[in-house]
Amino acid sequence: MEIGVVLPQGELHGGPRALRDYASAVQELGFRHLLAYDHVLGADPAGHPSWQGVYDVGDPFHEPLVLFGYLAAVCDLDLVTGVLVLPQRQTALVAKQAAEIELLSGGRLRLGVGIGWNAVEYEALGRPMRSRGERLDQQIALLRALWTHRSVNFDHNGERIVAAGINPLPSRPIPIWIGGASPAAYRRAGRTGDGWMPRLQPGPELTAARVIVAEAAEAAGRPVEAIGMHGRVRYTDGGAAGVAAAARRWREARATHLAVSTLGAGFTSLDEHLEALAAIARTGLLDENTEGPDR
Repeated sequence: MEIGVVLPQGELHGGPRALRDYASAVQELGFRHLLAYDHVLGADPAGHPSWQGVYDVGDPFHEPLVLFGYLAAVCDLDLVTGVLVLPQRQTALVAKQAAEIELLSGGRLRLGVGIGWNAVEYEALGRPMRSRGERLDQQIALLRALWTHRSVNFDHNGERIVAAGINPLPSRPIPIWIGGASPAAYRRAGRTGDGWMPRLQPGPELTAARVIVAEAAEAAGRPVEAIGMHGRVRYTDGGAAGVAAAARRWREARATHLAVSTLGAGFTSLDEHLEALAAIARTGLLDENTEGPDR
């Protein structure tokens, strides 16, 4: 199981230098990848009195693809979106940006994608929210076509490409992992994903979700063992010892990847986040940090 970190967005201060120092330090500790969340817009509760979202306009988010263009040059970590809200974006532009990151990083990008939940973002970005699941399926197919063909024809869901393609192409088809917390997301992962990113912890719910993934994979003629699973664990759930215990449960669940989050622990400095990760490293957890499947 390959173990990485969740970028503590909003809790790192100091601009690009802090990002560089954080990435370099977690790499030196032995972590293997960096996962970044994605949101383009945050709602202002003053204009949305009934707002109950988990974040709002006061919560900062780096744009992950721009961020990864920078991090590709300053670290050797794998770079993972967890997840990019793909239906809000133009597919051809995402294909171009992702191909560029894949080339600049030497093949270290994994593109986690999902449908999102924020209606404010969809409205502002001019994309219909109700059809986002269908749109995501079409976008995944289009991304893979653009990454593997010199010229593409496509006309669906308001996106039209006539005999056109991106150049340069990535050195390989970029792995696409599916995020989400619904049976539809699990079926999508089994049907088309190189991996899936469950928002669950090991236990009966994860087991039930895996059954859905496996059934969808079988129906699509795909070997379920070829589909990776990327879990997450929080430092707030028991500190370093709690992370190590949770990681053992993820290994038993046959996860291929695991990301450790230090968000929400009350840390106010780069050093505090890094000390927490160093404490996790001292448990010996990273001694078995093997390279994940080449997806």
